Amino acid sequence: MYNQATINRRKSTRIYVGQVPIGDGAPITVQSMTNTPTIDVTATVNQINALERIGADIVRFAVPNMEAVEAFKIIKPRVNVPLIADIHFDYRLALQIAKYGVDGIRINPGNIGNESRIRSVIDCARDKNIPIRIGINGGSLERDLQVKYGKPTPEALLESAMRHVDILDRLNFDQFKVSIKASDVFMTVQSYRLLASRIDQPLHLGITEAGGIRSGSVKSAIGLGLLLSEGIGDTLRISLAADPMEEVKVGFDILKSLHIRARGINFIACPTCARQEFDVIGTLNTLEHRLDDIITPMDVSIIGCIVNGPGEAVVSTLGVTGGHNKSSFYEDGIRQKERFDNEDIIKKLEAKIRAKASMLDEANRISISLL
Repeated sequence: MYNQATINRRKSTRIYVGQVPIGDGAPITVQSMTNTPTIDVTATVNQINALERIGADIVRFAVPNMEAVEAFKIIKPRVNVPLIADIHFDYRLALQIAKYGVDGIRINPGNIGNESRIRSVIDCARDKNIPIRIGINGGSLERDLQVKYGKPTPEALLESAMRHVDILDRLNFDQFKVSIKASDVFMTVQSYRLLASRIDQPLHLGITEAGGIRSGSVKSAIGLGLLLSEGIGDTLRISLAADPMEEVKVGFDILKSLHIRARGINFIACPTCARQEFDVIGTLNTLEHRLDDIITPMDVSIIGCIVNGPGEAVVSTLGVTGGHNKSSFYEDGIRQKERFDNEDIIKKLEAKIRAKASMLDEANRISISLL
């Protein structure tokens, strides 16, 4: 019997973004960022709540000016998920938004001015118990490092990160995490490896400016998959030029693929060929769209013929194996007497999935209540 490989997580310190733990063995969290203008309160609230519904643990939003800070004051009471303010250059934005109850701040200490300004932000974060994320990007390295290294390199990214870490260390502030991203997969991976050996704080993973939904998902899966498989990473964001909700879906798909964290349905589907007895692609696409609200972990196999169908179905929570006119249905690896008319597979399978999710959720609630 196959024994799943164990991923030994890198040891790190623990911080909290709101009530969400990060680091020190806590579940790896999935983040996204709003792309609505923060001053558009209604649109931003709607997007944050939509992101939470599909599983986002934390949501970041841009704070380019004081108008955005004032908008946050209205947004915060209307959402539940922890919010991180993304701030650059103007330290006053950080001071004011901290007063309004933000859960975290993404800011690079070195780009907000002299040490007195840095100290005022750190003192405020300490007083309000707000963690900070230092975010290093290959596209925004300090000018002297660009001159020193000639171009972004893992060593240049590391030196930039350590400059900011040293500032916080000097100010005796340890409630922070660090990201060290580039758009190049290998540069990002090596940068994180170097940083992981230098500090104990949690690491926020990502391939920055990864691209569109297809290419960006592939790059992110490769880069983050390498790091996560080595135990590096405590929280992540998939940076796509796409709907932010796609970032959350891809993030969870990566974690599910590595058996790190299960949320929602893991669909197993054949790539289709001339043997398929029903429209596998259409069935899968429709069910993925309709079942976004299901958060119960389960494996569902949708296979178009009997070559691989039975083998996948017997190791799935639910499974369909294509047959002529009617397809076989499996539950918990057991073939059922009931068969689905091929033209009704979507309707029938959706009903079975929802019923199974309810049953599993109830069993889980009972199990927890007995503890």
